[in-house]
Amino acid sequence: MAPTLYDEKPKPGDLIEIFRGAYQHWAVYVGKGSVVHLSPPSEVAGAGANRFMSVVADKAVVRKEELWSVVGDSEWKINNALDKEYEPRPAEVIVREACAMVGAVLPYCVFSQNCEHLANELRYGKAESRQVRKAGQAVLLAGAATAMLLGVAYLFSGSRKENKNNQ
Repeated sequence: MAPTLYDEKPKPGDLIEIFRGAYQHWAVYVGKGSVVHLSPPSEVAGAGANRFMSVVADKAVVRKEELWSVVGDSEWKINNALDKEYEPRPAEVIVREACAMVGAVLPYCVFSQNCEHLANELRYGKAESRQVRKAGQAVLLAGAATAMLLGVAYLFSGSRKENKNNQ
């Protein structure tokens, strides 16, 4: 059995966050040991090193599978952290809508239509991904830092030319 970060059992409608190393995979617990999740080709059982192929996938399938077969040997936890921001929908509505989507082939984009977007849309009615938001913030910070460094380098090179011309 894979380790979980909590000893509590998931309840229907809970979001399950599965730690895959460089990213997290998300699923909705629907009861009786099963989850529903958006599964790009990289998230099928045994994908291994191909997990990073989800970046280029443009379609994914909504699957209902046993929690343990989705988790594999990864760590996982119940993560309903957005309950502080949004009112969760009733568990029976979450489960009914999640199960109704099983088998659907949906557009997939790691930045705008991924498994976390689907899980949050089912629980809260809001398609949102905090890991994409965090990645976007990191890119913005890196871009700002690069622009600042380039600006300083430009100013420094300009003052050196000015000093040469004054000599």
